[in-house]
Amino acid sequence: MPPEIVDLISRNATLLVLAIVIFVVISRAVRIVPQSEKFVIERFGRLHAVLGPGINFIVPFLDRVAHKISVLERQLPSNSQDAITKDNVLVQVETSVFYRITEPEKTVYRIRDVDAAISTTVAGIVRSEIGTMELDQVQSNRAQLIDRISENLANTVDDWGIEVTRAEILDVNLDAATRAAMLQQLNAERARRAQVTEAEGKRRATELAADGELYAAEQLAKARRILAEAEAFATSTLAAAIRDGGLEAAQFQIAMKQVETLGEVGKGNGKQTLIIPASAVESLGDAFKMLKGLAK
Repeated sequence: MPPEIVDLISRNATLLVLAIVIFVVISRAVRIVPQSEKFVIERFGRLHAVLGPGINFIVPFLDRVAHKISVLERQLPSNSQDAITKDNVLVQVETSVFYRITEPEKTVYRIRDVDAAISTTVAGIVRSEIGTMELDQVQSNRAQLIDRISENLANTVDDWGIEVTRAEILDVNLDAATRAAMLQQLNAERARRAQVTEAEGKRRATELAADGELYAAEQLAKARRILAEAEAFATSTLAAAIRDGGLEAAQFQIAMKQVETLGEVGKGNGKQTLIIPASAVESLGDAFKMLKGLAK
């Protein structure tokens, strides 16, 4: 083979090797990090940097990607733990926790199993918090209990580079004996409320009846008072008329009343017998005399 050809092949091989080396160096120097991840870079086995999303450059052969950490929100599997309330009732609490990794350099170098560590921490916090509350408070103040769990858990996992986004209490279960006792208590409370409602109804009915009787009595007294006032007014009017010289008018009114009374007595089927006193006849005569005097 001619020396020129050998020299050309040698130079081409060198260029090819150089191109391959350059390609390898560039490929190892450039790191493209997805939006949902962060890369932990080590140099000679030690933490060197944390790469965020986008194009990043590292030193080839000196730096390496030790960990690829997802920063998406995660949900722990539902976990149940037993706890005893302040009034010595055994309850089983089912919880669920949502979290995300914010500082991967802490997570990968300070804790080995993140999910197990968080689950254990949640169980301890739940037992501690429920131990300070009675059963009724656990049932009625669930939101407050969740806030306490979230706050305590956030303080604990902060050293691990983790942010707790949400904690939930899915259910609070009781043992069979406690459920039976609570059911009996509930039935007794319902019976008590029914009795109270019935007693309230009877009391209200009695009050309404008494109010009705009182109203009727007041109306009767009012009517009697009005009648008495009318009679007093008529008497005073008659007395004033007599005082002012109206004696004949008064006598006339009395005589007319007697006439009306006799007319009422005389009504019948014609078989009764009327005995008219002499005074009544005189009254009729006086009434006619008065009428004649008025006609003049």
